[in-house]
Amino acid sequence: MSEQQLIKNIDFAKVIEMSELVDYQEGRVVSRTLSQGRPLSVTLFAFDKGEEISTHSAGGDALVYIMDGSAEVKIADENFVVSKGQTIVMPANIPHGLTAVERFKMLLVVVFDLK
Repeated sequence: MSEQQLIKNIDFAKVIEMSELVDYQEGRVVSRTLSQGRPLSVTLFAFDKGEEISTHSAGGDALVYIMDGSAEVKIADENFVVSKGQTIVMPANIPHGLTAVERFKMLLVVVFDLK
């Protein structure tokens, strides 16, 4: 292994079920950061039903991959229901938010411009 680990909070050289790295908790949003910085951040989330990330803008393109359940994703003035196995990209600097239609888990990958 290299001396500097660019990915954290996950075992190396081991097969892992990604969705098992975050657990549901009643009334909460649970997260586990795997990598954070520029040009890339990677975070796993587990949302209890009804929990949300309120509308905000981010400085990078945000790819959401739903690993379990389903979420309502709002991008600008459009709403999308995204379910297990589906992906949506929320563009940089455009207001967006997520609400748990039911309990859901997601992998969030945000890619930033280095300029």
